[in-house]
Amino acid sequence: MNAIVALCHFCELHGPRTLFCTEVLHAPLPQAAGSGDSPGQGEQAEEEEGGIQMSSRVHAHSPAEGASAESSSPGPKKSDMCEGCRSLAAGHPGYISHDKETSIKYVSHQHPNHPQLFSIVRQACVRSLSCEVCPGREGPIFFGDEQHGFVFSHTFFIKDSLARGFQRWYSIIAIMMDRIYLINSWPFLLGKIRGIIDELQGKALKVFEAEQFGCPQRAQRMNTAFTPFLHQRNGNAARSLTSLTSDDNLWACLHTSFAWLLKACGSRLTEKLLEGAPTEDTLVQMEKLADLEEESESWDNSEAEEEEKASVLPDSTEGRELTKCLTDSSLLSDCGSWQPRKLSVFKSLRHMRQVLGVPSFRMLAWHVLMGNQVIWKSRDVDLVQSAFEVLRTMLPVGCVRIIPYSSQYEEAYRCNFLGLSPNVQVPAHVLSSEFAVVVEVHPAARSTLHPVGCEDDQSLSKYEFVVTSGSPVAADRVGPTILNKIEAALTNQNLSVDVVDQCLVCLKEEWMNKVKVLFKFTKVDSRPKEDTQKLLSVLGASEEDNVKLLKFWMTGLSKTYKSHLMSTVRSPIASESRN
Repeated sequence: MNAIVALCHFCELHGPRTLFCTEVLHAPLPQAAGSGDSPGQGEQAEEEEGGIQMSSRVHAHSPAEGASAESSSPGPKKSDMCEGCRSLAAGHPGYISHDKETSIKYVSHQHPNHPQLFSIVRQACVRSLSCEVCPGREGPIFFGDEQHGFVFSHTFFIKDSLARGFQRWYSIIAIMMDRIYLINSWPFLLGKIRGIIDELQGKALKVFEAEQFGCPQRAQRMNTAFTPFLHQRNGNAARSLTSLTSDDNLWACLHTSFAWLLKACGSRLTEKLLEGAPTEDTLVQMEKLADLEEESESWDNSEAEEEEKASVLPDSTEGRELTKCLTDSSLLSDCGSWQPRKLSVFKSLRHMRQVLGVPSFRMLAWHVLMGNQVIWKSRDVDLVQSAFEVLRTMLPVGCVRIIPYSSQYEEAYRCNFLGLSPNVQVPAHVLSSEFAVVVEVHPAARSTLHPVGCEDDQSLSKYEFVVTSGSPVAADRVGPTILNKIEAALTNQNLSVDVVDQCLVCLKEEWMNKVKVLFKFTKVDSRPKEDTQKLLSVLGASEEDNVKLLKFWMTGLSKTYKSHLMSTVRSPIASESRN
């Protein structure tokens, strides 16, 4: 990630100052800074963790190390700095971390060596500790512009028994030029930087409590006669952060934390090149992912509340809590979040067609495309889930509602794919209904073992499949157009399984486009039935099965598409064009 992370401090004598910053270098270091990479000169103390190698820098002087640096460096002069304004001691080389995977180097020092970067970091430091402050003066805030970069700033206090108000003011800032990327990284940066701050405050609090226990400053100050503050503060203004935390390795730890933060934040978000508009399946998947993230956040909050309650409940409630968790986890499948297992028994639609037989497969596929409930009864859970994994490829993502395996029958409005144990009783009205199909898997007798085809798995030879429905599909029935095209692709042995999969994608996209036209025509524009029939004829979907398929697939349209259509209809420009 092309960004700079810095620790800033508001000094009582010199105002806002940058204490420590870490930047990313993609190009090789300059000769003065890179001469320390040789084994004999540069690497004093090496550590390797998570693919990042850390070493100390030599010959890369801090801007405040001497007279020669003062004349060429953009940093403040040595006379303008106190112990509270300084991080690395005079002559300290700084730190470099080498990322072996990407050949990127993370360099830490007190100030950036480049004058333009120094100016950007300096301005961000001043704004984060003066005008750009959140309510309460402690917390995160975002500010910036295109010229000077955009800044994520988190201000906080560190306890100090010798400071005015017994605390000093600091901030950690992340600066980058990409506003969108920085805003999208807000939750990640907030959590990780908050962790660094908590660690610093925890160390400083221990030192503060120890000093107060040995020599309480509050009582001593109350007993001291009044003197002007300018004379009082000269003796306590210069106190370093290492002294406040009693941690000599503080800057090395901060370098490690900042380098990891830059690497992790840069790798967590990736860009994808999309050719053309996203498909409906892509939009629905994005919406479901967003819904799951919201549910997980709410569950995290509820689990935290339950843990607080569990601390006062007796041990006998553990069983009920476990049962509740299992019940809640089964609800995930209702929301379409079920992820298929890696183990597959049915390898493809062509494979399933060979195993079930042409008439049984056509009946099953017809019910799947029409949106009727498909019930599989088997003791083999993997078999049922692999069947659903194959059958769901015929439908848009938004039309798939799966309960992979249940101990009781679930109504059709909850799922259109339902896996059941053989012992579960299916209601009689469902068995006789024309809106359901049942696939029963029985152990095959030795004399009636299913012949193993070229693609068949040995595990399927021990099963016998019986497909029944209250409304069997006649062999001479035309059926929906897409079903006939699917069967033609499956029959053509010249087409590989991968090519058939691409044919399915194209067919689904073709019919989803027809669904979009029909949705806008009937739901948005509210056209009469006569016009709708003419439209169906133009779309080549005037047959009864095609109309039922379009109406079912209409339920799989994304919320994004529907809201876009409705907002377009409500806009004044659209109203004028319609009139």
